[in-house]
Amino acid sequence: MTIENKKIKICLVIHSLQAGGMERVMSELASYFANKANTETHLILYGLNREIFYKIPDNVIVHKPKFKFDNKKRWVSTLKTILYLRKTIACIHPKSVLSFGEHWNNLVLLSMVGLKHSVYVSDRSQPDKSLGKIQDYLRKKLYPKAKGIIAQTQKAKEIFQKSVKHPNIAVIGNPIREVGQIEPKPQKEKIVLMVGRLIQSKNQDKLIEIFARVNAPDWKLMLVGYDHLKQKNMDRLKTLAKDLKVGDRVVFTGKQDNVEKLYGQSSIFAFTSSSEGFPNVIGEAMSAGLPVVAFDCVAGPSDMISDGQNGFLIPLFDSDEFEIKLSLLMKDHALREKMGANALQSIQRFSKEKICEEFYQFITK
Repeated sequence: MTIENKKIKICLVIHSLQAGGMERVMSELASYFANKANTETHLILYGLNREIFYKIPDNVIVHKPKFKFDNKKRWVSTLKTILYLRKTIACIHPKSVLSFGEHWNNLVLLSMVGLKHSVYVSDRSQPDKSLGKIQDYLRKKLYPKAKGIIAQTQKAKEIFQKSVKHPNIAVIGNPIREVGQIEPKPQKEKIVLMVGRLIQSKNQDKLIEIFARVNAPDWKLMLVGYDHLKQKNMDRLKTLAKDLKVGDRVVFTGKQDNVEKLYGQSSIFAFTSSSEGFPNVIGEAMSAGLPVVAFDCVAGPSDMISDGQNGFLIPLFDSDEFEIKLSLLMKDHALREKMGANALQSIQRFSKEKICEEFYQFITK
């Protein structure tokens, strides 16, 4: 094999490929890299649950530890995982390693100490969130050893420049799925949609309260998501909707494999999350031509939403302002159409091809 034809090996490392935003982005990258000429793509899946929810091309070489991660023997399992990652990556001998996940990046960087492979890391949550004293200390010490850091937003880059002082930080958003191409197109209904796991930081309870205050009896609120992180919120939220006398107009769908159809049926996307890295669901809603009302949390929404143009950015936890803007959209069909069209156009800068190519160029240069 000539040097010109030698394949570039890329190793993607992640703890899980279950349903989730970070996991979906990694699967998109794996698919894109696998279709690249002269590129050999490896994927190491090493967390507690190693089942694969997202489709991975057959030519992606998947590696999984043969041992189970035993939480009862956490330190032993962690050490075995570090040794497994170190040995497996050394055997693959890739040009670049790309790791996702703030807690997990520390583990990957620890496993690579002393090896000369280029490791790139990307946190996928709120960039200024503390991970605890030990993890924060490890991140401060280990992240500077990475070849590069990928931040999802400009705000995240600014935070990392101060906290880890790395000279090679790129801002690359997430590839946004095109969900507005369903044929035949679903009939638009008077539905306010929110997609997100039923965890406290998503604040679905605040959205239910806001929706209950809006005088629009012909509208429904649809909440797509499931209980997560051992937080049993579904029953609590259903009780709240019932107590506020909107139980018949708040729809809980649970986990949905075909959420694209729901984007197509809905007229407005509402997002009350207070902690994000880069909320994929906002981008997906915009790609379906939906105007978005969202809390302007630390990072994410402001990178996609231009206030007053393709949606509304609401100061964090300002429920009164959220109610005003949501009510405005619910009452004004022409405004919804105008903002939805603007949303569809503006989100094109986060197309899969553009974003995945930016990742590829950054980690292979």
